[in-house]
Amino acid sequence: MKILLVYPKYPDTFWSFRHALKFISKKAVHPPLGLLTVAAMLPVEWEKRLIDMNTANLKDKHLQWADYVFIGAMAVQKESVKEVIARCKATGVKIVAGGPLFTAAPENYPEVDHLILNEAEFTLGPFLEDLAGGKAKHLYTSQAFPDLNKTPAPLWKLVKMNRYHSMNLQYSRGCPFSCEFCDITTLYGHKTRSKSTEQVINELEALYRAGWRGSVFFVDDNFIGNKKKLKDLVLPAMIAWMKKRRYPFDLATEASINLADDEGLIRQMIQAGFEGVFVGIETPDDNSLKECNKFQNRGRNLLSSVKRIQQLGLCVRGGFIVGFDNDSPETFERQIQFIQESRIVTAMVGMLNAPKGSRLYERLREEGRLMKDITGDNTDFSTNIIPKMGYDKLAAGYKAVIAGIYSPRTYYERVKAFLREYEPLEKRRRYFHFRHVRYNLHYLDAPFKTLVILGIKDRARLYYWKLVFWSLFRRPRLLPMAITYMVYGFHFRKVFKTIC
Repeated sequence: MKILLVYPKYPDTFWSFRHALKFISKKAVHPPLGLLTVAAMLPVEWEKRLIDMNTANLKDKHLQWADYVFIGAMAVQKESVKEVIARCKATGVKIVAGGPLFTAAPENYPEVDHLILNEAEFTLGPFLEDLAGGKAKHLYTSQAFPDLNKTPAPLWKLVKMNRYHSMNLQYSRGCPFSCEFCDITTLYGHKTRSKSTEQVINELEALYRAGWRGSVFFVDDNFIGNKKKLKDLVLPAMIAWMKKRRYPFDLATEASINLADDEGLIRQMIQAGFEGVFVGIETPDDNSLKECNKFQNRGRNLLSSVKRIQQLGLCVRGGFIVGFDNDSPETFERQIQFIQESRIVTAMVGMLNAPKGSRLYERLREEGRLMKDITGDNTDFSTNIIPKMGYDKLAAGYKAVIAGIYSPRTYYERVKAFLREYEPLEKRRRYFHFRHVRYNLHYLDAPFKTLVILGIKDRARLYYWKLVFWSLFRRPRLLPMAITYMVYGFHFRKVFKTIC
C-alpha cells in the first residue's frame, strides 16, 4: 500500500511567522506532528511519503503515486483543504482525513472517502482492520479518551528537518480548566493524560539521533496539567538527559497562569531547557474573565504573575481576546496598557470566536448570536458571533489595540523594556557535531539579511539602529535576542500592515 500524507497550507497569519522565516531561509515553523504520529501507526510494510504544502509543492505525480491520501488539518487550513480534496478527486485517489477541522464538522466533507475523527489511537485501528477486510466505512469516531502510554513516537524519517525552524513533541492531552470559548476539553477532556517519562526521553533521543539541534516545542495545551508527575518524574529525567547530551535543545510550551505560583516548577523547567512559555491571559478585566469562566486567572494580579515567571527566566508569550460581552470602550486601552507594562513581546490579540464544540458556541447558538463558521485565524478581523457592542465598535477597538502594541515605536519600547529587565540563566554549552551542522547553516546569513532588510530597507530602521546600539552597549549578551524580536516585529507589522 502506498500512502501519501498531505499537510495543507497555512495562510499568512500571526503564528505562521512567514515573514520572519525568510531571514533564516526556513519554510515553516513546525512539521505536522499529528500526521507524523499517524504515520507511525500505519503498517510498517506500507510505503509512506509526506508532503507538507508549507514547505513543498503538492504535484500531480505525488497523487498519482498514492493508493490513499491521508489529510490532517485545523480550521485555519480549510481553504487549502478544499484544494487538496478537489485535486484528489480529479486524480481518482481515495482520501482519508482526520484532525480538528474534520472532527468539528464532518458533515462538511461528504466527498472524503474515510473520516477518522477524534483521537487516532482509538479510531485509526478499526479503520485499518476494516480496510484489510475490504469493508472500510465512511466514518469512524469515538468519545473515549485513550491512554497515551502506547502512542508511538512520530515517524521523523519522513521529514526534511532543515526546512523547519523548530521540531515539536507532545507530552500530554487535556486540560483541567473550563474556559467557555475553548474547545480543547471537548476534543481531549478535562483529565490530563500524559505519556510516560520513558516515552518523553525516547522521543527527545529520537530527535537527537536524527541530527536535530535547536528549538523543540511541546504542543501540549497545558503542559502543567499534572504538576506532580512533572516535578517528581518527567522533569528530573529531562534534566538528566539534557545534561548528558550537553543541552542540544531550547524548549518551549504552553501553560496556565498558575505556573507563576510554583517557583520550584519554573526552576525545574528552566533546568530542563525551557526558555519560553505561552500563557492564555485573555484580558485584565475581571468581569470578562468571570464571563468566560477563566477562573484560574481571577483573584490574582495578572501583571505580577507574568513578571514573576519572566523574572525567574522564562519568556512569556501571551494570548489576549477582545469582544467579550462585558468588554467596554475602556477595555481596549487596558489591553494595550497591560501588554506594554507586562513586557510580553509576542502578544497575540484576537477577536472572540466561538469554535464548534465549545460551551460558548452552545450558549450563543441558543441566544441566536452565531453567524458563519470560524476562519481559524483569530487575528484576521473575523468573528462568528454577534458582539454586544456591535461589530464596528469591536473592529475599531481591535485596530486600536494592534496599532497600540505593534506600531514600531511602541513595539520597540516594549522589547527594550523587556531586555532591560530580563535575566536569563547562564547559557549552557551546546555540542554540535559536523554532521549535524547542515540543519543550522541557514542561520549563518541571517545577520546580513537582518542588517539589509531591517537596518536599511525597513521604514522602522531608526528604531532598529537605536535598539541595536542600546543592546550592544547595555546588554550585549542579549543582542541576539534583541535581533530575534526585531525580526518578529517585522513579521507582525507585515501581518497587520494596514494598521501598523
